[in-house]
Amino acid sequence: MEEKKLVKDLRNGNEDAFRFLVEKYKKYIFNIIVSTIQNIEEADDLTQEVFIQVFKSIDKFKEKSSLSTWIYRITLSKCYEHIRFKKRKKRFSQLINLFRDDGSSIDIPTFEHPGVILEKKEDAKILFEAINYLNEEQKSAYILKNIQGLTYKKISEVMNKSSSSIESLIFRAKKNLKKYIEKKLIDKK
Repeated sequence: MEEKKLVKDLRNGNEDAFRFLVEKYKKYIFNIIVSTIQNIEEADDLTQEVFIQVFKSIDKFKEKSSLSTWIYRITLSKCYEHIRFKKRKKRFSQLINLFRDDGSSIDIPTFEHPGVILEKKEDAKILFEAINYLNEEQKSAYILKNIQGLTYKKISEVMNKSSSSIESLIFRAKKNLKKYIEKKLIDKK
């Protein structure tokens, strides 16, 4: 389906157009989300939230970029909104733990990406830990380039930055990832 027709149909509330949109983008959106927030169950919920947001705000889409770029922006925005919420919740739970009588605490689950081969799980775990230590811009650029496989041009559209800025972000992200992973491997010995 042509993008202009899809947008028009979505604005008219066409359910078939919305189903088409979901089928076309659900895999990409889920992969960005799971790579960013590193929780499969929450990624499912957040994927649905992204589509709800797209449906509710399709009238605000100005068509200055492609629909996919606009959807990626919404996706990243939802991810970082979710991460900020989780950090506030974690800080609050740590505060609550200080006042618990039984000495128990809330466990933070570990994350395992579904696309990782079994023998590479430990390496992937370290990589995703390292990705979590990147700032939001580096994390977004790195995930969009190296996990989603987007071009620099597409990433610059999504993040509303120049291609050279994106290259710089990815370069710094790789440098920071390397530093983190090397430290982790040295600490492991």
